[in-house]
Amino acid sequence: MKNGIYATGKRKDAVARVWIKPETKKSQTVNGKSPSDFFCREDLVIHMIEPLRKVQMEETVTIECMTKGGGVRGQAGAIRLGLARALVKYNPELRTALKREGFLTRDPRGVERKKYGRPKARKRFQFSKR
Repeated sequence: MKNGIYATGKRKDAVARVWIKPETKKSQTVNGKSPSDFFCREDLVIHMIEPLRKVQMEETVTIECMTKGGGVRGQAGAIRLGLARALVKYNPELRTALKREGFLTRDPRGVERKKYGRPKARKRFQFSKR
């Protein structure tokens, strides 16, 4: 497909490239598979297509996503952000509805760095009084 409206979404270490194309037939692919086959969890598929459901465009656009990095939850969040950004490029009037629901906000949380003298970011070695 690779033509149409393109946007990028990121969450944690996951990056998703999303293309949407206005068509009458509904088609969704994630890395060449259907979303339910790729994620294997229905809650992640629902999370991924929330922006489409909010603006009632599930049946009118074809979606193709390429994602890498992170875990499946981060990849679903990255696709969600990329999809919302692509919808705004497709129709700028949708921006207020998507912004109000928080679909256009990138989640800034990430993994905390490991500190020296500690086994993990916050975990300490066991204390021994004697």
